Amino acid sequence: MGNRADDEGTDVEIYRKALSTTIHADTPTGAPEQLLALLDELGLQRQTLVTAGPAYVWHETPAELPEPEQKRLATRAVPTLLMAGYIVNITSDVFDPVAYQEAVAEYMSRARPPGATEPAPLPPRAPATGATRTSRST
Repeated sequence: MGNRADDEGTDVEIYRKALSTTIHADTPTGAPEQLLALLDELGLQRQTLVTAGPAYVWHETPAELPEPEQKRLATRAVPTLLMAGYIVNITSDVFDPVAYQEAVAEYMSRARPPGATEPAPLPPRAPATGATRTSRST
């Protein structure tokens, strides 16, 4: 028994499992507790299947939520996971673009201290010349 995160080499694979009414979030076999706990905090429910081999751990959206709310919950988890440094893939059939934009805006407002101003825009980049230059201090 494998899972999509193992198969794809990602930290989290979010998708609707065939013949299921819930959205799954697979993590690699042996995923760190820190990642599993973050998925718990984001509202996904941890599931475990113990076999003769390794225990399989995955997360699901709560089954009692209506489908649109399951999509919102799964999508809203993505920005936090990405900002924590995890590689995440979410399939288009469960991705909610409005929920994603809302989650990004909320994440950014929490990340910016009260009273902080918007960061200054970056200066324009010089046109690429096809050569890479590095400098060294000696």
